[in-house]
Amino acid sequence: MANERRVNIGLLGAGTWGIALARMLANSGHGVTVWSALPEELEQLSATRRQKNLPGAVIPDAVRFTADIAEACGGKDILLFAVPSVYVRATARSAAPWIREGQIIVDVAKGMEPDTLFTMTQVIGDELQKQGAPSVALVALSGPTHAEEVALDLPTTIVSACPDLEVARRVQDVFMNTCMRVYTNEDILGVELCGAVKNIIALAAGISTGLGYGDNAKAALITRGIVEITRLGVAMGCRKETFSGLAGLGDLIVTATSRHSRNNRCGELVGQGVPPEEAVKRIGMVVEGIHALAATMQLAARYGVSMPITEAVDAILNGGADPRAVVLDLMSREKTSETEA
Repeated sequence: MANERRVNIGLLGAGTWGIALARMLANSGHGVTVWSALPEELEQLSATRRQKNLPGAVIPDAVRFTADIAEACGGKDILLFAVPSVYVRATARSAAPWIREGQIIVDVAKGMEPDTLFTMTQVIGDELQKQGAPSVALVALSGPTHAEEVALDLPTTIVSACPDLEVARRVQDVFMNTCMRVYTNEDILGVELCGAVKNIIALAAGISTGLGYGDNAKAALITRGIVEITRLGVAMGCRKETFSGLAGLGDLIVTATSRHSRNNRCGELVGQGVPPEEAVKRIGMVVEGIHALAATMQLAARYGVSMPITEAVDAILNGGADPRAVVLDLMSREKTSETEA
């Protein structure tokens, strides 16, 4: 289903998620220009019309590639940030000179900045302000959306989050088609918090699998994990309903169970005894949950929120703790009620 109005989109980032979205948007009839800071990546994509981690998907000829960020940003209706979270600030800095007043900027990276504790749209807004760019409309696009499935046109749902509901609806219109169903949500902080912290719980689920534990343990981690994320979000002023929705529980389920999940696979390797640094190397792509740990731990302390699973993952990955000893500690915690705040 092509959209009635063609929208010109500048897509910053040529990884799996960026290319899956570029393909989908082009097939919906939109103009897509993809920028990457890596010339060799652009050459490979232009020559083969395939992304190396999405072998079953062909990139339409209509998708253009450029190493010039001015070309990617200039005159575009929407700018789509699809770089890993650790590169979002630098990318915003590079894009700032070509941002226009009222520009719609959509971020699909999931994470938090360790030093500032900002979500990704907050990082973009902060950096653009520092660079003297005009005011913009920031949208977070998040949900249970593995690029490997989106690139094959398999049914997927996602959330367009923005405090300005009209802007959220405009993005909804652009991204919605017969394979991608888009919902709106005004709670952008809650949606982004879900996207960042669920990766940590997915690491825990992977560690559990690597230790040889079964479905019971994974179900417990998912269920108690969303409790932790909700607890933090509500303390930060987010809507509780967000965390039981697609960006919360939906994204957590798919990230904690799917073989497409880098965080799940990385955790499994760690559970099998592979050192975290080596596990990340074997994955070969950014493992966002590891980058989100420091900020999440700081937020939990700032808001006085108990997050035992998150603390356990931090102890294993950053503290060198033995995973089996950490599990024993989790299981031996003081008795409490499931409905206790």
